[in-house]
Amino acid sequence: MAENLEVKELDQVVVRFSGDSGDGMQLAGNIFSTVSATVGNGISTFPDYPADIRAPQGSLTGVSGFQVHIGEGKVYTPGDLCDVLVAMNAAALKTQYKYSKPQATIIIDTDSFGPSDLKKAQFATDDYLGEMGIDPDRVVQCPLTTMVKDCLADSGMDNKAVLKCRNMFALGLVCWLFNRDLDLVAIFLREKFAKKPAIAENNIKVVQAGYNYGHNVHASVPATYRIESKTKVKGRYMDITGNKATAYGLIAAAEKAGLRLFLGSYPITPATDILHELSKHKSCGVMTVQCEDEISGCASAIGASFAGALAATSTSGPGICLKSEAMNLAVIDELPLVIIDVQRGGPSTGLPTKSEQTDLLQVLYGRNGESPMPVIAATSPTNCFDAVYAAAKMALEHLTPVVLLTDAFVANGSAAWKLPDIAELPEIHPHYATEEMKGNYTPYRRDEETLVRYWAIPGQEGYTHILGGLEKDGKTGAISTEPENHNEMCHLRAEKVARIPVPDVEVTGDVDDAELLIVGFGGTYGHLYSAMEELRAKGHKVAHAHFEFINPLPANTAEVLKKYPKVVVAEQNLGQFAAYLRTKVDGFVPYQYNEVKGQPFVVSEIVKTLAPLLTSPEGEE
Repeated sequence: MAENLEVKELDQVVVRFSGDSGDGMQLAGNIFSTVSATVGNGISTFPDYPADIRAPQGSLTGVSGFQVHIGEGKVYTPGDLCDVLVAMNAAALKTQYKYSKPQATIIIDTDSFGPSDLKKAQFATDDYLGEMGIDPDRVVQCPLTTMVKDCLADSGMDNKAVLKCRNMFALGLVCWLFNRDLDLVAIFLREKFAKKPAIAENNIKVVQAGYNYGHNVHASVPATYRIESKTKVKGRYMDITGNKATAYGLIAAAEKAGLRLFLGSYPITPATDILHELSKHKSCGVMTVQCEDEISGCASAIGASFAGALAATSTSGPGICLKSEAMNLAVIDELPLVIIDVQRGGPSTGLPTKSEQTDLLQVLYGRNGESPMPVIAATSPTNCFDAVYAAAKMALEHLTPVVLLTDAFVANGSAAWKLPDIAELPEIHPHYATEEMKGNYTPYRRDEETLVRYWAIPGQEGYTHILGGLEKDGKTGAISTEPENHNEMCHLRAEKVARIPVPDVEVTGDVDDAELLIVGFGGTYGHLYSAMEELRAKGHKVAHAHFEFINPLPANTAEVLKKYPKVVVAEQNLGQFAAYLRTKVDGFVPYQYNEVKGQPFVVSEIVKTLAPLLTSPEGEE
């Protein structure tokens, strides 16, 4: 009867995989998103890790989720609610059902809904579907564990290894539901387990079994679904996370500048993958050092910068606190340094695996003394490549440390990325000392237009100089405590940053006649853009301005913010960007939309909150 099953065309769908942190939900989600990106679908993913290091199996706090939104064209967010929910155990159903649409298809492993499982998940009765108000007709109740054990009965694998393949059965069932090509899944698994081919083949066998199960029993659904690709630009595409894109952007910048790349880092969630990725690329001249603490990670990078490398250090909010003294050394020495802050929930240890935008004022002002530093915020996983490339270019050409803000959402999330041609990337020209300066070089001699000092690499005859944490005379480079000199140097360092050219902020939507302008920065781009589009679809006049360059702000910032009758600044903190903009734009008094939940914005909630600020469209009561 399978040939009679209807195949429906969809323009987009959201799938959420959920289970214990050891159930492989991230891998299943990554494979599904990679296969979708390979065939040209737009994708946006959101890995939702538990904050516990290793919660008890089957507990509510140990549930790990991975949500992927795939579409025929560009996809801006992982989606508010899912169309398909995979719940590998009772705790996953209990905690993740709230993220599904009322009509969603739910796939469960009935073998993981026994009395002990239900007790751990705090169900009061064995009628867990009735208790949650779930229509059984929407639930694919599959004895998944039993079927995986049967599938691998002759594999020679022990029981623990067999159970680790359960995620592949669920993946196969989802691939059947959305007509995904299992050959692409097989390619992924053979590459991932290249050194363990038997494991790869057993996983492929289980994926096929999950696919066949859906095909043979129709998995309680009346149709399967297909999402066609509408890729507009030809090229090579891959599914890439923000952290991997950041690593690639640093490699590209070093290559373009003709420099070695050095990363000094201390492992910290959710930034560690940048260190992991860069450590794989020694063949590209990349040097990585895992240091004993945060300050040494930053200090080692400053040493590498002094020696002439493109230097970077990666961390999260707690690490920025610890690095601040060393960051200030880079400020006063005016050395190029890229500081990557993958923001997470705080304060203190806070929510290590969750996402926020709460480090903005820290990176702008969280150092002693007058300590100006450029700040750039990446807007999406793929934009991490362009943003860190821009940060490296800015650091090398203006001899300054530069902070790149990402966050757990864009760093761990992924999207389909078109591989760039390095020849087409902007040129990078480090601001080196000239041949004419040989013999009379001083470290704080500056370009009169940009106020950028000239970079001399130690070991070059005729360019001997000293840098350090004590204030220096602007003319000679000698240590100086003279009041007028210190005053002048503070102004020069601030003015140098202020003169860095950055692109104008772009306004989209109803540019000329919007009643409301939505303003944001960094990783909330997709949600705010989508909210604007939904409000416009309802007949409202709305525009959107999103900031990637925070310090210095784009030259047209004041013009844009004062152009519209109402402006709302939306951010995942308690109003840091709104406060910063008020200090930079006289008379700017915006509305604010603030959430600090550790989760991405929900587009429908933004629309609901902002709608009362708008006049009803013509024809509406």
